[in-house]
Amino acid sequence: MANFLACLVAFTLLLLEHTAMCEPIASCSQTPYPDVCRSIVTRSDSEFEQSLTRNGFRDLLLRATLEWTVLAHQRAVARNPSQFDELGQGAWADCVELLTDTVGHVNRSLIRPGDDAQTWLSAAMANQRTCRDGFLELGSTAPVMDLDGGNLTESISNLLAVNNEMLTAAGGQHKRRRRLMSQGLFPKWVAAADRKLLEASDMKADLVVAKDGSGDYKTITEAVAATAKVRGGSTARFVIHVKAGVYQENVEIPNSMKNLMMIGDGMDATVVTGSRNVQDGSTTFRSATFAVSGSGFIARDMTFQNTAGPAKHQAVALRSGSDLSVFYRCSFKGYQDTLYVYSQRQFYRNCDVYGTVDFIFGDAAAVFQNCNLNVRRPMSGQKNTVTAQGRTDPNENTGISIHDSVVAAASDLSTVQGSFSTYLGRPWQKYSRTVVMKTALGGLIDPAGWLEWSGSFALSTLFYGEYMNTGAGADTSRRVNWSGYRVIDSSSEAGKFSVGSFLSGNSWIPATGVPFTSGL
Repeated sequence: MANFLACLVAFTLLLLEHTAMCEPIASCSQTPYPDVCRSIVTRSDSEFEQSLTRNGFRDLLLRATLEWTVLAHQRAVARNPSQFDELGQGAWADCVELLTDTVGHVNRSLIRPGDDAQTWLSAAMANQRTCRDGFLELGSTAPVMDLDGGNLTESISNLLAVNNEMLTAAGGQHKRRRRLMSQGLFPKWVAAADRKLLEASDMKADLVVAKDGSGDYKTITEAVAATAKVRGGSTARFVIHVKAGVYQENVEIPNSMKNLMMIGDGMDATVVTGSRNVQDGSTTFRSATFAVSGSGFIARDMTFQNTAGPAKHQAVALRSGSDLSVFYRCSFKGYQDTLYVYSQRQFYRNCDVYGTVDFIFGDAAAVFQNCNLNVRRPMSGQKNTVTAQGRTDPNENTGISIHDSVVAAASDLSTVQGSFSTYLGRPWQKYSRTVVMKTALGGLIDPAGWLEWSGSFALSTLFYGEYMNTGAGADTSRRVNWSGYRVIDSSSEAGKFSVGSFLSGNSWIPATGVPFTSGL
């Protein structure tokens, strides 16, 4: 059954809309935004004509987009932030950081095209949206500046289409993403040494954090700052043990800090807590109590929470943009926007998530397995939504998969759940993609199952699916009739993806040294 469910992840999440092309994309005229393509391809006609193979055209477009991205970043750094009001300055700081990140994503895509590039370009797309959203959600009076002339987003969309067409032509779209789950608890890309650390009852940490002074540092922030000095230029796995205690601090793991592992003494024993929120002047992106960008991050036996409460609206407990990250036996507590699965590839196993509105949201390729999703009591008049997936482009390889899990009312909602409507998700963006499989759905789930975001927005372009769910809320006879929603009920249909899963094995395995096999 475990193998079968993993295959279902592949079927439901890998069915990309709009991937069929009449002919290979090898010129600007065949991209989603041909005018934008032509405007940034500044090479001579002869060089352009020589590049009209698929590989050559993609590389030409990548180089041109990289140059444009670097220029956008330079403009961002050079801009005087005093031109913005106080709230706008915070949003602008986010944009500078996000553009720095995008430069890295596009550059890596040029160096290593393929499945990895599709993940990194999807993350670059998320960065573009997040920069603009920061100004809008804070109500800043400063206009959103189009650093790139307004077309960098469209150029990234062109790259997503070109790269995706090449993957499809090579069979990669359906062959290279079939290697997420092994027979054990963790994806096959998790190296053997990391599996031992995840499962070990005792281990030797490189640094110890303890509030009582018995460790190397009293705060997580101090330990993270010291880690860069202790490690030097090494990217080997580095373990920080955070002893039991409540750590009231906002922690950020930068993009430069890779392969960091943080181990606590258990859920609700080791707690990182904060209360930043949009109502008090943070962007959603910056409101996270704990934020991680460096790839290969692993957390075990910890709780991350945001105590701002439902009245403060967006208030993130944890934001992850860490590629190839794992969260094992962790708890995430908040209300609206608790867990920000921001971008890239993420795996959650045996975790608890608490929240009300859109409490698992973002544009990552995120898989939740054997997790408890606990719906809290919202404010009067609010409706609960478990997910709000943020895929903005049909060629992004992102989505949220929930399987072998439980969706239930938390203690504060259980006695009044009839007074509030609860849904599995709503489409934050046009191509929102979420599936729920073999999951126990409590009676709190509304018979419609899914909620509109705004009128008919995204109802025909989203991808929402359910398969073999159980419980009082699992009856699909009264579900929404949107063209983007489907009930998966055919084993032969699932058999088209008989091996594999959602997250790209080719992208994860090279960084781990784990032997690469095509089976589960």
